[in-house]
Amino acid sequence: MTPPCPPYAPPGRFLRAGGVPLHTLVEGEGPPVVLSAGLAMAWFDWDEVAALLVAAGRTVIRFDRPGHGLSASAAAPPTATGEAHRIAALLDALGVTEPVTVVGHSLAGFHAEAFARLHPARTAALVLLDSSIEETAPRTLLPAALRTGAARALGRALTAAGLPAALGPAARRAAVRASRAGAAAADPAAPDLVRRCYRTGRVWRGILLENARYPDTAAELLALRARHPLHAPATVLVGYDGGCGRAALRWAARQAALADRLGARFEVAEPAGHLVMLDRPHQVARAVRYAAAPVPPGGRRLTRAARPPAA
Repeated sequence: MTPPCPPYAPPGRFLRAGGVPLHTLVEGEGPPVVLSAGLAMAWFDWDEVAALLVAAGRTVIRFDRPGHGLSASAAAPPTATGEAHRIAALLDALGVTEPVTVVGHSLAGFHAEAFARLHPARTAALVLLDSSIEETAPRTLLPAALRTGAARALGRALTAAGLPAALGPAARRAAVRASRAGAAAADPAAPDLVRRCYRTGRVWRGILLENARYPDTAAELLALRARHPLHAPATVLVGYDGGCGRAALRWAARQAALADRLGARFEVAEPAGHLVMLDRPHQVARAVRYAAAPVPPGGRRLTRAARPPAA
C-alpha cells in the first residue's frame, strides 16, 4: 500500500498584516529588500532575483498580497494607501525597523510608490519594475462599488463552475509565456506550486478584485503624488523586447516619462517582456542593489542593458 503524501508545507510563514494572513518568506541577511509582484503573480516568481540578492548580502522579504499565492482572501477592496500600509504592517510584524528598498512590479508599482510616499522614514529606495502607469486619472463607466460587486460575483461563478480547477494552471502558463521575451520563453515555476495556487477560486477572485479596482488605485496614486513628495532615490526599469513595434516603443517612452516625473534613474532591460524578473533577473538584482545610491541630476539613462555574467 502506498503511504499517504505528507501535507504540503509551504516555504516561509503566515503573518497577519492589515487584517489578512499573508504568506511571507524572508531570506538572507543585510539591508532589507521588499519584493511585491504584479497582478496574478506569486512569491515564487521572484526566486532567481531573490537568490541573487541574498548572495549579494541582502535580506529579501517576499509576500503574497491578499488573494494571491497562498495568502488569504482580501477583507476589503484594495487601495494604494491600504497596500502601502499593509507593507508597513508586515514590516512591523517581522520586526524590521531599518529603511527598506521596496520593489513593485506592474500593478504593485502603485503600491510600492505609495509606500515610499506615505512612509518616507521607512524607505531607503524605490524600484519600479515595468510598473503600471497612468498619466491622468482613468475614466470609468461604472462606479467602484458596482465594479467590485461584479468582480466578486464573477469570481464566485467561476469557482462554482469549476473553471479555476480545470483551467487555472494552464491559464497561468499561457499568461507567463505571453509576457516574456522570445517565442520559446516558458514558465519556470514548479508545476506543483502552480497547481497549488492557480487551481483555487481564491486566487482568481483576488485577481478579479484587484483588476476591477485598478482605475481607482491609479487615481489614488496620482492624488498621493500631489500631497506627499517622494524623498527616496528611485529607479524605473522597463522591459523591452528589442523590436520596433509601436506599442513597445510607446510603452518604453511612457516609462521614461515616469522616470522624469519622479526624478528617477531610467534603465531598459533588453531583451525582456513584462515579466522582467524572469527574463533579466541579473539586471533586476543589480538595479535593486544600487537603488539607494543618490540619483545624479537629471537621472541616469541606460538605453541598453549590460549582459549578465556567464554562468
